[in-house]
Amino acid sequence: MQKEATVSPVNGAGTQVNPTASQSWTRQDTTWMLSLFGTAVGAGILFLPINAGMGGFWPLVMMALVIGPMTYLAHRGLSRFVCASEKPGSDITDVVEEFFGVGAGKAITLLYFFAIFPIVLIYGVGITNTVDSFIVNQLGMASPPRWILSGLLIIAMMSVMVSGEKLMLKVTQFLVYPLVAILVFMSLYLIPSWKMDALTQVPSAGDFLGTVWLTIPVLVFAFNHSPAISQFSVALKREHGKNASKKADVILRNTSMMLVGFVMLFVFSCVLSLSPEQLAESKAQNLPILSYLANMHSSGFVSYFGPIIAVIAIVSSFFGHYMGATEGMKGIITKQLRSSNKQVSDKKVDKFILVFMFVTIWGVAIINPSILGMIEALGGPIIAAILYLMPMYAIHKVPALKAYRGRISNIFVVIAGLLAMTAILFGMLS
Repeated sequence: MQKEATVSPVNGAGTQVNPTASQSWTRQDTTWMLSLFGTAVGAGILFLPINAGMGGFWPLVMMALVIGPMTYLAHRGLSRFVCASEKPGSDITDVVEEFFGVGAGKAITLLYFFAIFPIVLIYGVGITNTVDSFIVNQLGMASPPRWILSGLLIIAMMSVMVSGEKLMLKVTQFLVYPLVAILVFMSLYLIPSWKMDALTQVPSAGDFLGTVWLTIPVLVFAFNHSPAISQFSVALKREHGKNASKKADVILRNTSMMLVGFVMLFVFSCVLSLSPEQLAESKAQNLPILSYLANMHSSGFVSYFGPIIAVIAIVSSFFGHYMGATEGMKGIITKQLRSSNKQVSDKKVDKFILVFMFVTIWGVAIINPSILGMIEALGGPIIAAILYLMPMYAIHKVPALKAYRGRISNIFVVIAGLLAMTAILFGMLS
């Protein structure tokens, strides 16, 4: 791959690329930024104040300082990896095979799927619990049968995805604007209930660093929008050709700034307005932080808008993760069929994936396992490996990515990925 400054006049689809247009911000760039933001703002964000806040205020300040560079640099690396392919329309499952060979390609595609699939399952649990809590606590009605409620909610979310990428992007954009507005309003609304004594509780250096280290996996999950990066990068390659990577850098930088600004304001406001005991109670109830706030606040605004924000956040994030999970699963199936010299029918594969996704998401939503436990044990280690370590390894090994070698940011991303993986393993073994 040539250096980023080199611009090809023709993109992979064979259509003319305007180099000037590639550098100017467009409405489509805003749409992608909001879509990536919506992918990240889901169950991870709604559960982030619980795990991050239980460690105290000052470790949270440290987390706020490091998560921005972590998020931007890691997702930039993954996007550059996808954009480096010379084959038009190649998604991440194709690119790993192109750069690492058939065997390694299959293994990484499998890991990619298992990094995202548990998160899709989490959203089935999260939206069911949130809506059920709203029906019981805010509407004062009896709890509906869980298998019916979860099934209807999952069908509603999946129907948008089946309708195509354009509708998904429009719905996500429609959801993100009110989500951001209400998140900001909620953050400011909670200010009068802040407990400033949290600022006086300064942990020892060992406890401080230990808390930050063990919370990194939840931060990685909460700000993760990697499931949408593959299709995002493919779309930019189609529109901007060789300039796609540079355009992606700008969009990802703005997305990371938006995430850190809005989300950390919300997290700080929630943590300062609740005690560690209340955060632990929310964790025990397996509820998003907003549903817990709604149940304990007498204010009608919090009681009704809290669960609504939670639902919007989960739905918008579900779209991006569902897109990534189905992409990974389709890659696994088609690669296996081709290696067995069997004919691949896209329609049959798509139908199988649709049924599989519904049945598994529905089943897990009925079982109702611990959401935070699933985040820590299932998604975390593989997300860290795919998002943080794999692109850095590719930069070191793949000739098409040699322009990005020898940068301090690469070392930072590797260290962040290793810290996330070791914290997860330590938490599982302790």
